[in-house]
Amino acid sequence: MEHENESEKKVYNPEHKTHEHTEHKEHHEQHTNHGPKEKPSKITITNWVLLVLFAAILLFNQYQVMGLTSSGSSGFSYGGDDLSDVDVTQIQSTAQGIALLFPVSEIKTTEDAIAIMIPTGTPEYGEAMGVSYDDPVTALSLLENGYASLKAQAQADPVVWDRYLALAAAPRGISCEFCCGVGAQGISADGTSRCGCAHNPAVQSVTLWLMLNTDYSDAEILREVYRWKSLWFPQDMVGLALQIAGGDTSVLEDLPGMVGGC
Repeated sequence: MEHENESEKKVYNPEHKTHEHTEHKEHHEQHTNHGPKEKPSKITITNWVLLVLFAAILLFNQYQVMGLTSSGSSGFSYGGDDLSDVDVTQIQSTAQGIALLFPVSEIKTTEDAIAIMIPTGTPEYGEAMGVSYDDPVTALSLLENGYASLKAQAQADPVVWDRYLALAAAPRGISCEFCCGVGAQGISADGTSRCGCAHNPAVQSVTLWLMLNTDYSDAEILREVYRWKSLWFPQDMVGLALQIAGGDTSVLEDLPGMVGGC
């Protein structure tokens, strides 16, 4: 009987073998899964960085506008027709420039903003320059084509050239910021254009021509640049004026986003 019991203990049990094999396989798979986790792709990292930068830019622009709507904390007073006391060195964005150079405190409606920001007729220098507010597309082409010549004339006069660099080589809005994303500064410190579209040389030409041919102050020149920008980018410029004045910008859809080719 004892011999028979020992034989029974040695009987092959297939279920027992299968169970042991399964446990070994599961243990091997668990061990294999202990490897390093997949690293996030470079594309994913880049997208996150761009998203953070975009959000920061939006917050900065909103901060600029909100600061201007609070006259007690910003140190800015709204502009009017008399620009003799305006210090353009305070201006570090187009929004700040609008607040200093235009009577935005008078803006109550969208129609007010349009009337203040978008000029009509012919400026007092229009005949000599060959431009009219009523034909911004022709003016854009003329000013773009005249940029190289005007720049050469200014470079030949050190006083004019230094004055131009002091005004335009800073984020004061003499740029094509709304179509090409170069920001509010359209030229580098040495006077090189930061964009080759039509609008950037055009606003540079307005600046250079007025410095070469009129006795306009820097503030008056900058206001003229903004007027032309309002003709070429009505939604953006009128929208900024409305935001500063605390108005409703949702009605701007009827205005074109850009006038003239980029």
